[in-house]
Amino acid sequence: DVQLVESGGGLVQAGGSLRLSCTTSGFTFGDYAIGWFRQAPGKEREGVAFISFGDERTYYEEAVKGRFTISRDNARNTASLQMNSLKPEDTAIYYCAAEKYGGLGYMFWTNTNWGQGTQVTVSS
Repeated sequence: DVQLVESGGGLVQAGGSLRLSCTTSGFTFGDYAIGWFRQAPGKEREGVAFISFGDERTYYEEAVKGRFTISRDNARNTASLQMNSLKPEDTAIYYCAAEKYGGLGYMFWTNTNWGQGTQVTVSS
């Protein structure tokens, strides 16, 4: 079974940092693009950061550019999201996602595997 498990969420003050991890199993990790999405209360889920398979190109949505860094470790089948300079508006449930042979255009992902999410709360 394809499994993605997020960890590393928690409560942090504005300006602080958190590092989210996505531990995966059940699929050939290196063949999958990895993305981080988030969903704040009362809002739709939105894309945050993405890393392609193969050449490991990255893409960040404007709201997090320069503050968040996505990375992957194909040997360990894991991905991470380093979040710095956190703001209260970053508060959300963060989800790890994987799309086989997916590109950075995540809006075209059609067969996405999802984790269960991890809560990130940033206090002002």
